[in-house]
Amino acid sequence: MDEVPLSRTEQRNPRSASIDRMSTVELLSLINAEDRQVPAAVAAVLPALAAAVELAVTALATGHRVHYVGAGTSGRIAVLDAAELIPTFGLEPGRVVAHIAGGTSALTRPSESAEDDEEAGAAAAGDVTDGDLVVGVTASGRTPYVRSALLMARARGACTVLVSANPASPIAAYVDVHVAPDTGPEVLTGSTRMKAGTAQKLVLNAFSTATMVRLGRTYSNLMTDMLASNNKLRDRQLRILAEATGADLERCRQALLLAGGDAKVAVVTLIAGASTEAAGQALADTDGHVHQALRLLDGHAA
Repeated sequence: MDEVPLSRTEQRNPRSASIDRMSTVELLSLINAEDRQVPAAVAAVLPALAAAVELAVTALATGHRVHYVGAGTSGRIAVLDAAELIPTFGLEPGRVVAHIAGGTSALTRPSESAEDDEEAGAAAAGDVTDGDLVVGVTASGRTPYVRSALLMARARGACTVLVSANPASPIAAYVDVHVAPDTGPEVLTGSTRMKAGTAQKLVLNAFSTATMVRLGRTYSNLMTDMLASNNKLRDRQLRILAEATGADLERCRQALLLAGGDAKVAVVTLIAGASTEAAGQALADTDGHVHQALRLLDGHAA
């Protein structure tokens, strides 16, 4: 049997060969130096990441879903990213969903053998439909669970993206876009929770944030769609309204009350001087994009 070549993430790093003889400060300095390579590796794959964002925008804008599929560290990072979109951007549950090998128990009790379960991978993509996007996340770029899910998704007509740390991933041949920051060998050989995991966090943060911004889930750099579900967030929502409109907090509070708690409607009413009904209609007509809604109202006023 031919030997499977090691991916870059599994090779030994010559710079860390003596870590077990380093002082604590030397060891931490080495880890920090290796970590500084990660943003540059991500920057090198931004064109591919942009293509992945466009696929996600198309899927979500047409009423379809984005699925993350991963195992181990990759799966846990994917679950975290999907979960945070709900409070940060007010995204409806079920629009971006994450599937992790071994199920939800694998979030806190690692189930490393689950990454080899190809049947479970196929089942994870079992309800994927034509128009969805499936994003496989695997540092090595060859995890059977992820490969099987991507193949099933492709067979069901979905678009597919692979996020890996292996530019030579054998799975790449089966996806539409491969985002592969080359983070190189880890400080601790094969421990992809380190540089590869950091790269995946950066990639998914950028991927989901850019997707939400492109879908109009912000106004400027303000989280106008966030869910204000506690006192701290309600205070933040008022500050966001004040930042966006220049109005004082009391006017913002009244506008938010009239808007039924919809901060985006309140922003439009305060900036355009429009009624709540007109602001809501303008936002509906522009798929929730505040700048477009303001231009629409300005055009009607003219």
